[in-house]
Amino acid sequence: MHLAALWRYPVKSMAGEPLDETQLDALGVLGDRDIYVLDQRGRLVTARSRPQLLAHRATRNNDGNILVDGLPWTDLEVARRVEVAAGAGARLVRAQGAERFDILPLLVVSDGALAALGADVRRLRPNLVIGGVAGLAEREWEGRFLRIGEAVIGFADLRGRCIMTTWNPDTREQNLEVLLDIRHRFGGKFGLNAWVERPGRVAVGDGAELLDEAALL
Repeated sequence: MHLAALWRYPVKSMAGEPLDETQLDALGVLGDRDIYVLDQRGRLVTARSRPQLLAHRATRNNDGNILVDGLPWTDLEVARRVEVAAGAGARLVRAQGAERFDILPLLVVSDGALAALGADVRRLRPNLVIGGVAGLAEREWEGRFLRIGEAVIGFADLRGRCIMTTWNPDTREQNLEVLLDIRHRFGGKFGLNAWVERPGRVAVGDGAELLDEAALL
């Protein structure tokens, strides 16, 4: 097995960016979901209800600054675009900690499971894609660990999927059949919630090895 792809989402619910390498730490992929959207009442806004957020691409430059559509995330034009996508009074704010995540810092999928589903990986918004996995073997990984490069991640449980999977990442058109298929064939769960057990550098192409807890000692 190996690390086949690596994704970061500098702004929660906006389009993400593929990476060649990164650092994994307690908050997952370095720079992941550093910014998120609040509405005028201070409530979290995501693409579940505001899919036009997916039309905007968030990246992190070499200086660590977050850009939205190539502009600094604090730019007034970005603020205008966020309001158009997420409603009047919506604004970007910097995350303070783990509140930026729906569940755990990492979402992991495998190439075998993706092939079985047959959907665009971007609908699932994973951080790590593990290659060289036979079929649905990932569904037996709960409670185990995976060594990738310098890091070790731990698998908690299968991720229950939501309406987010129904939005086309390019057109923002909705296809409810994607979620219905996940519910019908996969019990509504796809991919794995994970955390970083041992921080370290990872890169696309790194070998990946399944571990039992005892092997970490």
